[in-house]
Amino acid sequence: MHSAYIGFGSNINDRLSYIEDAIHALSQAKGITLQKISSLYKTAPVGYETQADFLNGVVAIKTSLSPHTLLHTLKQIETDVGRQHRARWGPREIDMDILIYGDICLQSLYLIIPHPEMHLRRFVLVPLAEIAPDVVHPVFNETIQTLLERLEDDKSVVKNKDYDFSSYPPS
Repeated sequence: MHSAYIGFGSNINDRLSYIEDAIHALSQAKGITLQKISSLYKTAPVGYETQADFLNGVVAIKTSLSPHTLLHTLKQIETDVGRQHRARWGPREIDMDILIYGDICLQSLYLIIPHPEMHLRRFVLVPLAEIAPDVVHPVFNETIQTLLERLEDDKSVVKNKDYDFSSYPPS
């Protein structure tokens, strides 16, 4: 089993519902065991900035899936939850990205691990540092907490106090 961290986000319609549906589907996926889910954070958009704020978070998993099979599983969950593909960095019902997969560094046509921009994005590092501050980024050889402390990104990332995944899955 490999440890991996998956970033997720939504900024269309009922963002929370899309996230809950995606997390539930992830928890049911063969070869994946949920370990921990971060708080949700309201975050300003990056890239295409004239769109609604996102709800973002990170989930820690254990998986027996290969990185490419995990990516395929995440893309299938996005489709099943209702993702419609639009412009890059545009609005989305749900987005799920592999941030870190063990200590693997991988670069293929469809997948780069660790996520190539995660170290530049507060909306990724804040929830990741919440659940895995001591995990070491396999390229920079620094902890997630250290990367967050040195981050220059000043985009707004605010903890959503209205929802808490700490008791997930619901009994």
